Amino acid sequence: MGMNRTPLIAGNWKMNLDHLQAVALVQKLHWSLKDAKHDGDTVDVTLFPPFTDLRSVQTLIDADKIPFGLGAQDVSVHDSGAYTGEVSGAFLSKLNCGSVIIGHSERREYHAETDEIVAAKVAAALKHGLVPVICVGETSEDLEKFGASAVPVSQLETALDGVAADAEIVVAYEPVWAIGSGQAATPEQAQEVCRKLRDVVRAKLGDDAADSTRVLYGGSVKSGNIATFMREPDIDGALVGGGSLKVDEFSSIIRFQKHVGV
Repeated sequence: MGMNRTPLIAGNWKMNLDHLQAVALVQKLHWSLKDAKHDGDTVDVTLFPPFTDLRSVQTLIDADKIPFGLGAQDVSVHDSGAYTGEVSGAFLSKLNCGSVIIGHSERREYHAETDEIVAAKVAAALKHGLVPVICVGETSEDLEKFGASAVPVSQLETALDGVAADAEIVVAYEPVWAIGSGQAATPEQAQEVCRKLRDVVRAKLGDDAADSTRVLYGGSVKSGNIATFMREPDIDGALVGGGSLKVDEFSSIIRFQKHVGV
């Protein structure tokens, strides 16, 4: 993990939890971290609930001064207009959403999001003051055909087209072959790809951006393996799926610094 980069643990709830369940989970997570005397300044935590939960979670975070960031799982390329079912970045920033997941493997697979659409969404997020969490990754077919890191590198190159050197972004590497399989990449495999992704940031946006940009690993992250990933110099956090829906598990992942040897 980079010296000057605050680690980021991001919880992607995917299509889980209605707004009442969301409020209950956020309260329990907050209490769990308080009980564990977790120092919130050492790790950033951002939650990515479904759209229907955002207002309820935002209100709770603001009212109880809970130190979690709030993000959305997707954003429209459009600002407003006749786009039924789409959600604009302008709406998200009004809800104090600080960030948005863009190009998640599920969006790419089930919603036909191309690298070009991802790039347009990154631009839309930045236009509205949202930090894009740019997801890149390869399937097992990609891995076999192109070798490690080729696909995520080219995905990120396209996603960063036209991005300003001083823009705040987050990169999340998700080996699609590891998601939901219970089979995480090894820390060494993840580090190798994350290092190459940081090289892409360096080539496109310069040294300062490369040094400050947080690169996350996602794909079967658990409390039992998070510490091994966080030891790697180019892994600055995790994008957690299923594990972020279980209070004890997610609380433990957030407290990875308490685990042995980090």
